[in-house]
Amino acid sequence: MKASPTAMTIGEVAAETGVPAKTIRYYEDAGLIAPATRADNGYRVYDERSLEVLRFVKRARDLGFGMAEVGELLALFRDPRRASADVRRVASRHLREVEQKLVELERLRGSLAALVARCHGDGEPDCPILDELVGRPAPRRSPAARPRRK
Repeated sequence: MKASPTAMTIGEVAAETGVPAKTIRYYEDAGLIAPATRADNGYRVYDERSLEVLRFVKRARDLGFGMAEVGELLALFRDPRRASADVRRVASRHLREVEQKLVELERLRGSLAALVARCHGDGEPDCPILDELVGRPAPRRSPAARPRRK
């Protein structure tokens, strides 16, 4: 049950935006969204502007922007005299970070694929993956050279 079209409880805002109530409180504490006003019963009450800002924060976080970057973007969003070049600068910086992570993930994928390919995946205890994790070279044995379990 909504309090009014312009006043929503934290539960209603959470349901409307898909942001858990705990996260909404965290965003308030971090200063990303304005602290909610309190109703007579002490419950947090949010207005339409708070809902809009929370949607903004959620979408920015979904795009992988960090808290500091979200703060920068919010400041630009709130500034009617902002230059779109400033917004682009923040987004471009984040894009470069994402591209670097993709390079690192591709390198990681290659390493993991090589380890998985080297592992026999049978009932024997020897495992090149574990050997690699502990930092010792894995012995290379042919399938015929492995002892059979009884």
